[in-house]
Amino acid sequence: MNAPRASQAPNAPEAPEAADAPGAPGVPGALGVPEDRLLRALDAVTAERAEDAVLSVRGLTVRFRLRGGRTVDAVSDADFDLAAGECLALVGESGCGKSVLASALLGLLPGNAETSGTALLADPDGQGGTDLLAADEKTLARTVRGRRVGLVPQSPAAHLTPVRTVRSQLEETVRALTGTSRRARRATAEEAAGRTAFPADHLDRYPHELSGGLAQRAATALALIGDARLLLADEPTTGLDRDLVDRTVDELRRHADDGRALLLITHDLAAAERIADRVAVMYAGRIVEIAPAHRFFGPAGPRHPYARGLLDALPDRAFAPIPGMPPELTDLPGGCAFAPRCPRATDLCATRPEPAAGVACHHPEHPRA
Repeated sequence: MNAPRASQAPNAPEAPEAADAPGAPGVPGALGVPEDRLLRALDAVTAERAEDAVLSVRGLTVRFRLRGGRTVDAVSDADFDLAAGECLALVGESGCGKSVLASALLGLLPGNAETSGTALLADPDGQGGTDLLAADEKTLARTVRGRRVGLVPQSPAAHLTPVRTVRSQLEETVRALTGTSRRARRATAEEAAGRTAFPADHLDRYPHELSGGLAQRAATALALIGDARLLLADEPTTGLDRDLVDRTVDELRRHADDGRALLLITHDLAAAERIADRVAVMYAGRIVEIAPAHRFFGPAGPRHPYARGLLDALPDRAFAPIPGMPPELTDLPGGCAFAPRCPRATDLCATRPEPAAGVACHHPEHPRA
């Protein structure tokens, strides 16, 4: 288990209670969760204060300056750590800032974006690291993107070269990232395609000849080639049927299980439940809860009212939508952004809640019985 720091990070979740502890090998724990998953969750709890975190994000804020002086507060004061061997799922409604956060980590924001905070990517040897928010374009392009940080993009068609076949793009990526000999590149490219269930008889097709799901699988294969120590997967299951969703996220989980870190950005809570160690919930640009996945999806449930509402909206749960609409990111309230939609809101919610025990809420939910 990772050694703790002297002080706990602001969003660090509470340690699992004794009732959550695993039993004998091969026997589910008290919550009926398989032991291997509980052990992963116990390790994940310490990731918020792990000295060997692959990525440490503090105060990450992204604002877009618009004409007329308006500002879009896309991400506000995001804090989290991501350890080797861990999958953190970042979830929330469309437009809440999840993809902007990922783009900020790779320096892929447009020119009107302003960023602050730090995002320290640890060096493989554990000696120092690179602040992704302060790094220049040359550093990001030559030493970070693809090599140390891989990206499964939300819009794969925009990341595939339209005038080259999938095979040629895979082989070029193999050459650039792995130094594989020319003779072995074809086999390595085909192996990468196989990992994402991309059909071999489509490798010589061009991107415009692919369906959305096939383009997504091709982009995922490209991201996996470099075996980057950190993988950002932004909606990697878009356009896939359920079987392929499970196969894709299982492959991403194997990437983490091999000692790498995975940030999974997704609307698909079933996919998050399948592979995540922890879940971070974002609302109106702010992370409002971070919790171990087995507790978040288990009987106790999340503690933030918005996070609980996300789960209750699922068809296999209460199938009850969250009333109202998210606020405009150009006009966020000074207090809790969720208060206008929250049944637990009081006058206290006019002030912004600070994270405590992994939850940013003045009136967190009690664990379900």
